[in-house]
Amino acid sequence: MAAVDILLTAYNAASTLRETLDSVRAQTFADFRIVIVDDGSTDATAQILAEYAASDSRFFIVTQPNGGLVAALNHGLSHCTAEFIARLDSDDVALPQRLERQLAYLEAHPACVAVGSQVTHIDENGAPLTGLPDAGEIADADASHAPAREPYVVHSTLMARRAAVEAIGGYRYAPNCEDSDLFWRLSERGALACIAEALLKYRVHSASISSTIVNGRIMAIGSQLSALSALRRTAGRADIDFAPKLTAELRQAGTLEKMWELAAPMLNADEAEHLRIAAAAKLMELARYRPYELDAGDCAFIRAALTFARRLAPQNQREVNWYLTVTAARLIRKGLLAEAFTLTPPASYPVAAARVLLAR
Repeated sequence: MAAVDILLTAYNAASTLRETLDSVRAQTFADFRIVIVDDGSTDATAQILAEYAASDSRFFIVTQPNGGLVAALNHGLSHCTAEFIARLDSDDVALPQRLERQLAYLEAHPACVAVGSQVTHIDENGAPLTGLPDAGEIADADASHAPAREPYVVHSTLMARRAAVEAIGGYRYAPNCEDSDLFWRLSERGALACIAEALLKYRVHSASISSTIVNGRIMAIGSQLSALSALRRTAGRADIDFAPKLTAELRQAGTLEKMWELAAPMLNADEAEHLRIAAAAKLMELARYRPYELDAGDCAFIRAALTFARRLAPQNQREVNWYLTVTAARLIRKGLLAEAFTLTPPASYPVAAARVLLAR
């Protein structure tokens, strides 16, 4: 049995898969097995995987009809037997010492259940990207904040103790945020950590799940539901049930308002009100660095949700107002004046105008 199982899922990944698999074979730590789930690919993914498996017995290939990421991840987990599981996406590149450094960290810190690392962002062609945010400090995680401060590491850098992942039941169908939902639950089993060194090249491209405004809305709702779910567990209350169909239902709903209306019946009144302001703040956060912009419906939802910011701690209220005026200034600079005025209460006009003039 290998010391580390690398869990990788692939769906129509032929354009990047060879570079990813070559980065695995180049690891300085060689006692690994890579469990690869082909999630019903229709391109050359299957042929590439067969080629690598034929030349290296550490490559273990599993196939399934296309069922989506969560189903593929859990299918792959069922085949993992090593003490440690490392995640890797089929378009990312692990740097040579990734496994060695992370395994050494977990062995030296027995109270730590999972560790990630910093990353270098690259574009579709492998060129470096700058200006993208790093994950927040894990120690600052706060599920009651708006938006929630997650105990987040970049998913493709994760190495975790298999016993901890199995104890929490693997991945759940948290909409567009199965990773952060996993991290909340892992953090209840022990410490999470992030190595300050970049051990992965993380690819950002137009095919990303976060590349459209609809996916951004789903992530805004799903991530805050995951945080509310964590608050429930902390309070000893029944957890939120993430049905497999929920993501598709949110996608069909389309607008942030309708997505909130779909999610609200899963919650009590206080939770539903918190979801409004937390999802509004999260979408503003996402739109700062994602390749989409808020529309008039998003802006109207956020403006209405500001009423519920009064429930938040004073520092959190100031953070929401910062997101609001930064977003308004960006919309104005892009010429989206109707959207900016739909978003912004009159009391915030002076600050938004100053941000436009100062380009901040």
